[in-house]
Amino acid sequence: MNHCEPRVVAGVEVIPICDAVGPLGGPLRRPVEEIFRNARPEDWAGLPTTEWILHFHVHLLRAHGRLVLVDTGVGGLSSPAAPWAPVPGALPARLAELGVAPGDIDAVVLTHLHGDHYGGAIGEHGPAFPNARHLLQRAEADTAGEPVRAALLRPLGAGLEIVDGTAQVIPGVRVHLAPGHTPGHQIVEFGDLTITADLLHHPVQLANPAVTYRYDDDPEQAVRTRIEVLQRVRSRGGVIAPAHFAEPFVDLAGWAPRGEAVA
Repeated sequence: MNHCEPRVVAGVEVIPICDAVGPLGGPLRRPVEEIFRNARPEDWAGLPTTEWILHFHVHLLRAHGRLVLVDTGVGGLSSPAAPWAPVPGALPARLAELGVAPGDIDAVVLTHLHGDHYGGAIGEHGPAFPNARHLLQRAEADTAGEPVRAALLRPLGAGLEIVDGTAQVIPGVRVHLAPGHTPGHQIVEFGDLTITADLLHHPVQLANPAVTYRYDDDPEQAVRTRIEVLQRVRSRGGVIAPAHFAEPFVDLAGWAPRGEAVA
């Protein structure tokens, strides 16, 4: 199944689309215990410790007559993610199945500038979603390297919208800066749902939010951000929509941390 049953949250229809499934490949391929490096044995209870298989989720939001994409997937065979991600992604086909044309998308939230999240943003002839605003945090844009500027930021041109901290995407849907994985990583919130992107990567980080991820830019900041956001979501009885879990939605009521979080 490449897209899952939608949910309606605070008047927003949320359709998770599975763009791709597979392990980290190429130079990123490592045993799971080397990717999540400080997990305790009890943190892994009930979780597989064999090769980590990622689901690459994109989220389509529909509300107020507008369509929003949260990230654009791994992209095609020439995507920046191609050396390690399972390309090509299925997003274009899945949108077509849903009756959504590229020009129908009103806004794209780029949660951060890793190829598996922006790989589908630029097509053969320019922006893949030509009528969309592309929202990116200033801290992410300011720290982007020249390859990303050339491949993404400059081609987006006037379609790139820089935001600072918290900003409205459409009524009721907001982005929030959530740094650590990258300097300008952002999440999306509305109602009791938080689309967490790469705030966390694996269920072991729900068992112990202080478990670090090898490929976070600033692992200590990522832990602080993860703990703060998860505490906030739990306090309101919320649900998260992670980018890389097998399950498209996770109710945090079923994921109490296993003891004190230990970094």
